[in-house]
Amino acid sequence: MPLSEHEAGTLVVGASQAGAQLVTSLRQLGDTAPITLVGAEAHAPYQRPPLSKEFLAGMATPETLAFRSPTFYPDHDIELVCGERVEEIALPRDDRPGVARTASGRELPFARLALTVGARPRRLDVPGADLGGILYLRDLDDAVALRDQLAGASRVVVVGGGFVGLEAAAAARAMDKQVTVVEAADRLVGRAVAPVVSEFYRGAHERRGSTVLLATGVVGFQGTAGRVEAVLLADGRSLPADLVMVGIGVIPRVELAEQLGLECDGGIVVDAHARTSAPSVVAAGDCTVQPHPMTGDGRVRLESVPSAVAQATLAATTLLGREVSTRSVPWFWSNQGDLKLQIAGLSTGFDEAVVRGNPDSESFSVLYYRTGQLLAVDAVNSPADYLAVRKALTHGLPLPADRVADAGTPLKSLLTAAA
Repeated sequence: MPLSEHEAGTLVVGASQAGAQLVTSLRQLGDTAPITLVGAEAHAPYQRPPLSKEFLAGMATPETLAFRSPTFYPDHDIELVCGERVEEIALPRDDRPGVARTASGRELPFARLALTVGARPRRLDVPGADLGGILYLRDLDDAVALRDQLAGASRVVVVGGGFVGLEAAAAARAMDKQVTVVEAADRLVGRAVAPVVSEFYRGAHERRGSTVLLATGVVGFQGTAGRVEAVLLADGRSLPADLVMVGIGVIPRVELAEQLGLECDGGIVVDAHARTSAPSVVAAGDCTVQPHPMTGDGRVRLESVPSAVAQATLAATTLLGREVSTRSVPWFWSNQGDLKLQIAGLSTGFDEAVVRGNPDSESFSVLYYRTGQLLAVDAVNSPADYLAVRKALTHGLPLPADRVADAGTPLKSLLTAAA
């Protein structure tokens, strides 16, 4: 029987932020073919960023995290399959539909394929890593376990000084837990921000009562009765711990892509239209590496909600043959208690960083430049600076490095003059 796109429709593997956006975009663009969204988790698609913030703090529930009401998917003729992990995919060929097979043996036919499979936590491979009380935070079940166990813990060790680790540390400290952050690098969130921002966050967390250990490796865990009691450090020290949260990054899920023979390089390689090396397959979200969203150069992997949404929307237009060209400014945020960090742009490769305001006031921003060209901003409790730089990057407006250091001059006024 000849392959009918309308009969077989689109299969989206991965009920992630990108997956939920992709199926929604297909319907918004007028696609009437069948759509199946399949995810390994038992939950319908939900927001992940609040897991390390509002959810741990008890200000969010699984119900409030859901992207859509339970009736959204059937109302829009989207088949949502939860609790099924796809293990094998055969692409369409010889006028026959493709087929994805799940671990339970279920077969899902398709004419068009999208991979939005996300990433999994990087595991710490040291002695004792399998003890109870050592937790990771990636999905809703992880967050539920962490929140439940935090309630009964008094000494919390966070391994990893990235954004997720610091957000979890802030939440634990707000519960009056004894918190120690252990970071192997010589500064916090070193891959994402300038040293002045790293130093600010170290001091800010310590002012709030946490201990921050830099350039310190974890070599093992000790415990009795199957539960962690201590974290062993490379310098010979031992930290007492009732609970350990490990946040040392993620690994893109590329297994299905590799099985299909797609190009992978630190993630599933896609072009500016979310196409993989197989033109009939698109991918979006944390599992991908893509051209720089502003310049089109190189390859970057962006772990953020805005990036996943933008890329999934592009993937939907590509699947429908409505290829569009976009230039978008990446943006991110991290809420660590009362510290609100907003980032616009990508600071990678900067050769100059201009500080506006006094970090000691806990309201300041850092603007990044390369050869005089504005790249990005980190704004801590400074939303006006964030919005101004995001506007400048979006519209290509200049903010000269020699004029932005004066915190008394609103960046908005410089933009108005430039316009």
